[in-house]
Amino acid sequence: GIGPGAIDQMTFEAYHAIENCDVIAGYHVYVDLVKDRFPDKKIITTTMRREEERCILALQEAQTGADVAFICSGDAGVYGMASPVLELAEQWPDVDVCVVAGVTAALSGAAVLGAPLSNDFCVISLSDLLTPWELIERRLRAAALGDFSIALYNPSSKKRKDHLQKACDILLESGKSPGTVCGFVRNIGRDGEAATLCTLAELRDTEVDMFTTVFIGTAETKVLRDRMVTPRGYDLTGGDT
Repeated sequence: GIGPGAIDQMTFEAYHAIENCDVIAGYHVYVDLVKDRFPDKKIITTTMRREEERCILALQEAQTGADVAFICSGDAGVYGMASPVLELAEQWPDVDVCVVAGVTAALSGAAVLGAPLSNDFCVISLSDLLTPWELIERRLRAAALGDFSIALYNPSSKKRKDHLQKACDILLESGKSPGTVCGFVRNIGRDGEAATLCTLAELRDTEVDMFTTVFIGTAETKVLRDRMVTPRGYDLTGGDT
């Protein structure tokens, strides 16, 4: 996992894994974020919707004895490629796979907004390419019932422009207040990064894209100095200690 994409938001472990590898493999958009820093590496890329092919190419390269850094944005284990690589690696028993943790968008985006995830929270993807929408709906209702802070991944795309609106409607129907503090961050850690605070009612009518991560607060979440803050629960009355 390479985090949002900027070198200074990558873990030392991830950086050294790429620095010491022979081959960089991954989705071409993510490889483009790092390849200029490592110009001597062999590059293997594929386009969107070719995830299995990407995994196989990386495993085949590793089978030859090469050290392959198979990169994902964020964390490889959070909507990333760690799971399919480990599943497919059963066919390549001589290949050792090491998962390198990265900073997922829920964490890097939360830092931009302030502290929206300081208490219990959940992460839900609104993409129904691999998960049925009916299951996504149940998860949204359960999150609203538990008053979790929620980080929404994949909130919209060209083929599902109304998914964020549908998700907001489900949360409102399930008990979230229209005035619930929300926020969203586009291009986290990349050029053009932009953050916006809003209410759940306003979020419902907001257009976002696949490069945006959405944050929905709890009943306790508030705005402090233009920051989205979910209290941890400490008694911060400022009295004598």
